[in-house]
Amino acid sequence: MRNLVYYVATSIDGFIADADGDFSVFPQDPATLRVLFDRYPETCPVHVREPLGVTAPPRRFDAVIMGRRTHQPALDHGLTDGAYPHLAQYVVTHSPLPDSPAVQRVSEDPAQFVADLKRQPGKDIWLCGGGDLAAQLLHLVDELQLKVNPVLLGSGIPLVRGSKVPASYRLVQSEQLPGGVLLNTYRKGCGAAGSGRG
Repeated sequence: MRNLVYYVATSIDGFIADADGDFSVFPQDPATLRVLFDRYPETCPVHVREPLGVTAPPRRFDAVIMGRRTHQPALDHGLTDGAYPHLAQYVVTHSPLPDSPAVQRVSEDPAQFVADLKRQPGKDIWLCGGGDLAAQLLHLVDELQLKVNPVLLGSGIPLVRGSKVPASYRLVQSEQLPGGVLLNTYRKGCGAAGSGRG
C-alpha cells in the first residue's frame, strides 16, 4: 500500500505560513534547496525547475494532494496546470478550478478519496498542505517529514488545524540541512526511534 507523507516546511513553533498563507519568511537558502530537490526532485515547482537545474524524474512521489489555498499560488503565477504537472495533482475544494487536464478537483470526502488512492498501485502520495486538509487526513498520514526552519512566527496557519483526534508518531531521523533547516522524519506505528545526521 502507498504511504501518505506530509512533507512540509514549518516554523519552530509549528506554523506552515503566516495568517495570510504567506510562507516567504522561511529562508530559501540555495544550498538547502539543492539538498531537498536532489532527494525529491518531484517537489520542485515546474516554474523554477529549469532555473534551478532540476531535471531528475520523480523518486518517491507520483501524486500530490493539497487544499485550495496551497494550490492558489500556482494560479496566481498563471500556472493553470498547477505547480506539479509532472505528478498526479489533486486539489481538495468545493470551489471551481480553471479547466486543466493536469489537475483533478476533489470535492467529495477527502479522507475516503485518499484511502482509495492509497490502495491503488504507484509511488507514495505527497500531502503538501495545508493545515485544514492535514487535520482531515491525519489518521491516514503514515509519515511526517517536517522541514523545521529556524524562525518563530508566533501565529499563522498551524501544521494541523482543528484535529480532534490525537495521533502518535515516532522520530526516526533528524538531519541538519544547510541553512539551519532541520529535517525531522516521524513514522506512525514504528518501533524504536533512531536519529541520524546528514
